[in-house]
Amino acid sequence: MDKHTLAKEIYNTAHLDGEFKLRSGKVSNEYFDKYLFESNPKILEEVANYLSTLIPEGTEILAGLEMGGIPIATALSLKTGIPAVYVRKKAKEYGTCKLAEGIDIEGKNVCIIEDVVTTGGQIKLSAKDLKEYGAKIKYVLCVIDREQSGKENLDEAGLVLHSLLTMSDLKAATAITR
Repeated sequence: MDKHTLAKEIYNTAHLDGEFKLRSGKVSNEYFDKYLFESNPKILEEVANYLSTLIPEGTEILAGLEMGGIPIATALSLKTGIPAVYVRKKAKEYGTCKLAEGIDIEGKNVCIIEDVVTTGGQIKLSAKDLKEYGAKIKYVLCVIDREQSGKENLDEAGLVLHSLLTMSDLKAATAITR
């Protein structure tokens, strides 16, 4: 599948029309349900194929952020053989009390994996937490950059964002058929 077709598939799968209350409390007549494209094995496989080419050289661990980054990191791990860890928003308070579940991240070059980046706020928090556990983090990969200051905010935090697609790419891919 070429990248234009993938963008069209993602948009057509995840874009919903209706009435939706957003996290901000505002009401919107459209919604982008990212879990719909992440749970589609055909689309997820294509996403992994494309994203695998963007993984920075020297990456030792892929860190999938809770919750949307986890399926992407898993698919990338299967595609590349690079181990994955699954990063909680906060360390669990029982058992191992881990923030990052899986292989040890201390001293390793870790690339954060996220599905959709809006402002980058949670990525910055998670990167800080992972660094406190000894991870070396410089890069973030995402499927979709919503183009709402995420790239700039991450850059200010010393993180480099590479995205497969932007929201503009998704809309452009469907403009011909809509």
